[in-house]
Amino acid sequence: MLLIAIEEHGTVGRAAQALYMTQPAASKLLKDLEDLIGVSLFDRLPRAMRPTWYGESLIRHARIALSSLSEAGAEIEALKAGHAGSVAIGAIAGPAMTLLPPALARVSQAYPDLRVSLVVDGSDVLLDQLAHNKIDLMIGRLFARHDKRHLHYEPVAEEQVCAIARPGHPLLSLEKPRLQDLALASWVVPPEGSILRHRFELMFQSAGLEVPRRMIGTAALVLLPRLLQDSDHLAVVPVDVARHYGEHGMAEIVPLELSCGMDSFGFITRTDWLLSPGTRAVLDTLKDAAGRIYAPKAQRRRGT
Repeated sequence: MLLIAIEEHGTVGRAAQALYMTQPAASKLLKDLEDLIGVSLFDRLPRAMRPTWYGESLIRHARIALSSLSEAGAEIEALKAGHAGSVAIGAIAGPAMTLLPPALARVSQAYPDLRVSLVVDGSDVLLDQLAHNKIDLMIGRLFARHDKRHLHYEPVAEEQVCAIARPGHPLLSLEKPRLQDLALASWVVPPEGSILRHRFELMFQSAGLEVPRRMIGTAALVLLPRLLQDSDHLAVVPVDVARHYGEHGMAEIVPLELSCGMDSFGFITRTDWLLSPGTRAVLDTLKDAAGRIYAPKAQRRRGT
């Protein structure tokens, strides 16, 4: 706790105050630890203390240890309260729409005392939450820029994207819409910096077209139906999301195949963290459901 507090507050004095210790006691505790290990854990700067490489390594393990103890306490409290524990799942939009509803229905039936929470967001956000133990497992993507040293990735399926519009949109009256027609439209797209946003813009540039000028950038899929309903905007979304909106009469798929597809997604867990029994049960259920949902789709694509 002292190591983490020094890193967060910058000095032994402020760290001691945060931990309700005296500064001499904190200084002695740090010195005893450095003497025991035989290395310096912090560089003493004029106005602050900065972790050395040894300190960064030990602080990382200290965070894991404290988080593990916190998880243990939470599990024990859940068991005392008659629950079977809790599991936090993170997922990107496509599988959140298609995979999670039937899988979680099975989890609820098989483990009625297991408390499950769900976060739907982009892979970057979910990976950060996984690293800080805010979620137990995630369904998302790994790219070259991500640090994979402590992650296990099990691929599930590829994710196709498409354009959608409100029912009655003028573009839907065209027998064969062209990419040129889409370039002139207004769009709701993922925020800047996202992979899909980059590939969406590159799709037009590669065809020698200007990128659509009128774009609303948002990751809030819950807003999409209303944004489309009140305007002639188009939106680029995973096909599974588009089908969900179509089944509820909120949008229709524009009949033009887009070339800005996404990479495969999969189950991601940490290799330096033991999964709780509840998390393992949920993960097994998700894997079984994924085999039922995505394997037939892959077979149909290979057949065509």
